[in-house]
Amino acid sequence: MSFTTKRLDVGDLDQMKDLLRLFGEVFGEPGTFQGAPPSDGYLVARLRDETFSAVVALNPDGMVIGGLAAYELKKFEQERSEIYIYDLAVHADHRRKGVATALIRRLGGIARECGAWVMFVQADIGEEDEAANALYRSLASEMIVANHYDIAP
Repeated sequence: MSFTTKRLDVGDLDQMKDLLRLFGEVFGEPGTFQGAPPSDGYLVARLRDETFSAVVALNPDGMVIGGLAAYELKKFEQERSEIYIYDLAVHADHRRKGVATALIRRLGGIARECGAWVMFVQADIGEEDEAANALYRSLASEMIVANHYDIAP
């Protein structure tokens, strides 16, 4: 399967909206992601914000098949930052094909560019989330507490 990854910018408003729809579908929460959609201006402001990253995987037709949303957290105890992977989803038809790993690797490049020392993600506990936990364990440089994974950029 062929796909590409990219960080969305202000010119990618339609793909950002597609990512929101994908999150709603994959997480089974369409109301959260589509019930009160943000305005175009709000989404453009998020995409313009250097501390926010929306990274998508696109099939050859340009359809969003996976994506993540992450935030740079500027720390206070040291002059450094961390990247928090807030949401990550891959369409059911495209799972187990390297999409999620590619999204995280792309985010790693963004993290290195901004000087972040670590990326981290938290996963739910439960049988339905075991695939996500297995992925994060395979990429993690450290597991701090159960289901909290540090990933080196």
